[in-house]
Amino acid sequence: MPGMSADFADQDVIRRLLNESRTWAFVGLGDNPDREVYSQARLMQERGKRIVPVHPEAREVLGERGYASLADLPDASQVDVVGVYRRAEHAGQAVDEAIAAGAKAVWLPLQVIDEAAARRAKDAGLDVVMDRCPAVEWALRR
Repeated sequence: MPGMSADFADQDVIRRLLNESRTWAFVGLGDNPDREVYSQARLMQERGKRIVPVHPEAREVLGERGYASLADLPDASQVDVVGVYRRAEHAGQAVDEAIAAGAKAVWLPLQVIDEAAARRAKDAGLDVVMDRCPAVEWALRR
């Protein structure tokens, strides 16, 4: 099993997504500051990224308008990275929505592993990172 998610941990892709991306949509981002997704979104915002909250409640989070789904975004093709902060059993649906919406990449954080969904995204031409934490990867880039 160790090699499985290594297919989706290409350091060049990780570096490019962290350094060159402008807009991150965070699936699962609500207004609860105790959730990991909130911390990761805030970190990306502090690093100069625009964040887009995607949560069924569609609330404003960290000063940004929320959307109920990726399909509700006015232009999801402007999203560089979709962070999928859902349990692994729900990640595939979010990945499929990212593909359909025209996003450029998907990032599944630590312990969110869905190899089939990651393959679908890669086959559709998206960059894919899986089972990696943006904050940890960012710290390793310093």
